[in-house]
Amino acid sequence: MDHLSSLDASFLHFETPETPMHVASLCILELPEGYKGDFYEDVKAMVGKRLHLASVLTRKLAPMPFELAEPVWIEDDDIDLDYHIRSLTLRRPGSREQLDQLVARLHSSLLDRSRPLWEMYIIEGLENGRVAFYSKMHHSGIDGKAGTEMTKVMYDITPKPREVPPPRRKTGSPGGYQLGVAELLQAAVSNTAQQYRKLAEMLPTAAKALTTAGNVLASQRTAKGERPLNLGVAPKTIFNDSITNQRSFTSMSLPFNDLKDLGKRVGGTVNTIVMAMASGGLARFLQQRDLLPKEALIAAVPVSLRSEGDSAMNNQVSMVRVDLATDIADPVERFKAIHASSEAGKAVVRELKPVLGVDMPMTGSPWLMTSLASLYGRSNLARRLPPMANVLISNVPGPQVPLYVAGARMLSFYPVSIPYHGSALNITVQSYAGSLDFGLTACRRILSQDESYELIEHMKAALKDIERLPRVETAVPGASPLKEVPVKAVETTAKPARKARAAAPARKAAAKTGTPVARRQRAAAKRAG
Repeated sequence: MDHLSSLDASFLHFETPETPMHVASLCILELPEGYKGDFYEDVKAMVGKRLHLASVLTRKLAPMPFELAEPVWIEDDDIDLDYHIRSLTLRRPGSREQLDQLVARLHSSLLDRSRPLWEMYIIEGLENGRVAFYSKMHHSGIDGKAGTEMTKVMYDITPKPREVPPPRRKTGSPGGYQLGVAELLQAAVSNTAQQYRKLAEMLPTAAKALTTAGNVLASQRTAKGERPLNLGVAPKTIFNDSITNQRSFTSMSLPFNDLKDLGKRVGGTVNTIVMAMASGGLARFLQQRDLLPKEALIAAVPVSLRSEGDSAMNNQVSMVRVDLATDIADPVERFKAIHASSEAGKAVVRELKPVLGVDMPMTGSPWLMTSLASLYGRSNLARRLPPMANVLISNVPGPQVPLYVAGARMLSFYPVSIPYHGSALNITVQSYAGSLDFGLTACRRILSQDESYELIEHMKAALKDIERLPRVETAVPGASPLKEVPVKAVETTAKPARKARAAAPARKAAAKTGTPVARRQRAAAKRAG
């Protein structure tokens, strides 16, 4: 028995028929040359042998009596693989548009809470002879980083599936085990006491973290007339509305190395490139409809709190808001503003990391939060209240080596994520084997399938604008101009990207001494004095 944290449980409580709270992935697979087997049966056999390696696949929920406390995870000893793993075939011609529409429809249905919260689909009939693999899991049991850790368990790095040790035989009474009311209540009281004790123990750490974060916020204050880093409420857009459970989905892939080199050249990171693409794409999309607000759009961006090496199957994430600077016409200044806002938000989270992931016990939170979530969606409060953000944008670091599913090579690894009331569009990217794979998931009533394709094209156009930005380094007189780094056509089998090395010591030294021109000016002034 394992208690859900407050954050994990919130994904259950905020789930309504209109807002399924599961995350998913869409993998495009290439079958081995000359393959004649039954791929669905191969995948089912592979998953069956590895269920015990990932707890998220073998546990189900046990709610507390009267919903007085958060539910617990218990082991399910009767998992029906034929229910959890399913086979579908696209009608001819099996186009990519047909696949996108099918994934959107699969993503709109709720998971069965009486079973382990996951489903997998083998989708055949693609026009190029490839196979798609769509899998979804409830966000209460896994976040983006934990999902990446699970891929290491379920998938292989060679075409030949590896052998795994069988599960250990469990002791105790066989099958049909259910927790009694007294046992559940005792566990709830014990867990609440532990949470309060942890809160008391970390008060000194919390005070120190809050003080440091306050100092960081104070250092981010800007002079009068400069663009503020502290953001207010977001402007109203068509995306800030109540949603239905129907979804649209679109994807694209770009070479990761090219984006990383481009970020270095224009003074940002891959994150900044993604934010700027979203900024430019959304601005074009809304402007063509005469719906672009005068104020800048704001993105809600998840930030991982997970420590290095932590592979626990739970949620360890917080949220920052990033200025998308859609009100700035100058592309150079817009890019600078996006990068500054992103870095400022991450700086505060780094200081508050010791306290952001702490459980906050609250009696009766399941029924209270579920009722509030239902009220928020059905009362149109999402349309009436001022939004905190206009769009959700997430970047998930994924595996950087090619993976295989039951012998089939994975070519692309697209994320399929969660829109919500007030944030009808979610843009998530995931790096995989030298590629950056984009997944746009939205409420179909607010962003139709065709409009989703249109937004993707606008984001590609925004990337072209970023490629035209000037290099940020000071040019050396007489030197030949440096070659620009355009992002090339997608190639999902590109070599894995190497991790960039931090240059913090050089930046600190430059901040103290200034540029060569500034040093010469100071020396001249000193001689003149």
